[in-house]
Amino acid sequence: MRIRPASPGELPALQDVERAAGAPFRDLGMAEIADDDPPALDELERYRAAGRCWVAADERDRPVAYVTAEPVDGALHVEQVSVHPRAARRGVGRALLAHAAGHAREQGLTALTLTTFADVPWNAPYYVRLGFRTLTGPDLTPGLRRIRAEEAAHGLDRWPRVCMRLELRQGDGTLGGLS
Repeated sequence: MRIRPASPGELPALQDVERAAGAPFRDLGMAEIADDDPPALDELERYRAAGRCWVAADERDRPVAYVTAEPVDGALHVEQVSVHPRAARRGVGRALLAHAAGHAREQGLTALTLTTFADVPWNAPYYVRLGFRTLTGPDLTPGLRRIRAEEAAHGLDRWPRVCMRLELRQGDGTLGGLS
């Protein structure tokens, strides 16, 4: 797997990755999530143009996973990380997060943050294994509160959600110190 910036022509492929990555939610009784539209092309382009949309490419240089992120309150907020099921369980998501962490360090940001479903095995429990911690009310920054409000307005609070944070060690080339 090679991690690299997304190209403009690949954005529809990222939508396909998103659709495929969402399908397993159906088995958890979360059909609304499985059927949710992927990010619009103009939204993906906004991340790409800002230099914050990376893909994991297969041996034929086709995207099989991607991550988008944006600075929020001194951290790099992972807006989306999606891995096609055919590339799952191979460390692809972890590699994308490590790449985002490296970008965050280069930008002088001190952490990665994200929001995710609390009870989905490949969501919050996975991030805990990578070193993320769940944030509670007083730990939420204004930007994270805004993001959570937007998610609630989108109907995502039908299932328990959490904000999470991973402190980044400067000069450490691993994901939050994990190898």
